[in-house]
Amino acid sequence: MAGVMMFEPLELYNLLNQSSRVSRLAEINYLCLIDARETQDYNVSHIITAKNVKMDSESTFFLPEAIEVDSMQHVVIYDGDTSCLQEQGRAVECAQSLAKVSLYPVRIVKGGFQRFSALYPFLRTEKIIYTILELENFKTYPVEIIAGLLYTCDQKQAMDSTSINKDLKISAVISISESNTLESLKGNQSILNISVADSAVSDLYSSFERICSFIGSYINMGSRVLIVSRQGRSRCSAVTIAFLMHHLKYTLEEAWTYMLKCKPSMRPNTGFLQQLSDWELHTRGTKVTDISDPRF
Repeated sequence: MAGVMMFEPLELYNLLNQSSRVSRLAEINYLCLIDARETQDYNVSHIITAKNVKMDSESTFFLPEAIEVDSMQHVVIYDGDTSCLQEQGRAVECAQSLAKVSLYPVRIVKGGFQRFSALYPFLRTEKIIYTILELENFKTYPVEIIAGLLYTCDQKQAMDSTSINKDLKISAVISISESNTLESLKGNQSILNISVADSAVSDLYSSFERICSFIGSYINMGSRVLIVSRQGRSRCSAVTIAFLMHHLKYTLEEAWTYMLKCKPSMRPNTGFLQQLSDWELHTRGTKVTDISDPRF
């Protein structure tokens, strides 16, 4: 039995918004998202791509035939408002049932549909069936690093004014690029341009203090900040890790692990990794993390 655990809304948001060349939702064994509410509630509105689980006359849950839980990398369940495992609601009952056949922990969204839809109303829908092409072209949003405050993405996502202005309500953008690509970004955001190439010999370290100060000045007021680089993998990830080390007092290893959890595809280049090690020395007074470890 795989077990059952709670899952923060931010974690589900990030699962829904992972992509490489196309959305990861197109991968057949990536995510099994289950809505355990009554069918009438599901039909009114549900989290995008969720499938409704049915209950028979003996109060036993059963899934649509096309879903094979035992092969899924992520199994996530929500109901109306379950917030802890001690609640004997539909989400907990369904999760306990599915955990018997799942290879991975079954996770329940904390606060259920009510909380998730309040935080991310733009990820609600009435749509039930998706083609593979629709899933491949699924619109992904910037990854959320600190709930309601800090996000990262690539340049293509940053140019989507609806996502940035209307849905996420971003107040400030840090663009790490060799050109001022985002100057044409429509909206009232403050933009900080850091001209650095994605090269192992580029100096990003000298901008860490300025970037951390810029981010802090906004999130301390409750405003949202977006960090952008061309592919959203190396430069913006390095800067985000540097901020986590500065703001949350993480070691490099702790910040790296947290960032991987939010965005598994992140990969600062070797030069930036060494600069993050130097930043750890600067922020903590000692180097704690061994960057020669294969995990890095």
